[in-house]
Amino acid sequence: MRTFLVIMDESDEARAALRFAARRAIQVGGAVHILALVTQQNFSAFGGIQATIEQEARDRAEVLAHGVAGSLLAESGVMPTISVKIGNGPKLVTEFLESHKEVAALVLGAAKGTSPGPLVTHFAAQAGNLPCPLYVIPFDYDEKSSDHEA
Repeated sequence: MRTFLVIMDESDEARAALRFAARRAIQVGGAVHILALVTQQNFSAFGGIQATIEQEARDRAEVLAHGVAGSLLAESGVMPTISVKIGNGPKLVTEFLESHKEVAALVLGAAKGTSPGPLVTHFAAQAGNLPCPLYVIPFDYDEKSSDHEA
C-alpha cells in the first residue's frame, strides 16, 4: 500500500502537509503515517531528569499526533499510523525511510517566511538521494481552493 509519511509537530505547516497527504492517500487508496519527532535532550548531568524531560516531550508528541489523527479521521475517513521517535530529526526520518519501503512520498510543511524550516532545508538538498518523492507544502496551502475540474 502506498504510504505518505508526514512529519508532525504543532505548526500550521505540518497540518497543511497532513491534509495534503490525506487527500492523496484517498485518491490512490493509500495510507498516511504520522512521524512525530522529539528532540533528544542534551542535559546529561542528571540522567533521571533528562529521562523525565524526554518522556514528557514524547507524551506531548503522542497526544498531538493522536489528536491530529482523530481530526484527520473525522475529516477524511483516513486513520493514520503514528510513530514517535526521539533524536535527531533528519537522521530519524532518513532511517525511517530506509526501513519502510512502503513509503511512497515524504510530505513536509514549509514554514512562512524566508526559512522553510530545518527538515525542508535538509531534505530539499537531499531530494535526489531520497528513496521516494519529496512534497513540500506551503504553510497556508488550501487544497480545496486549488482543486480544478478537468
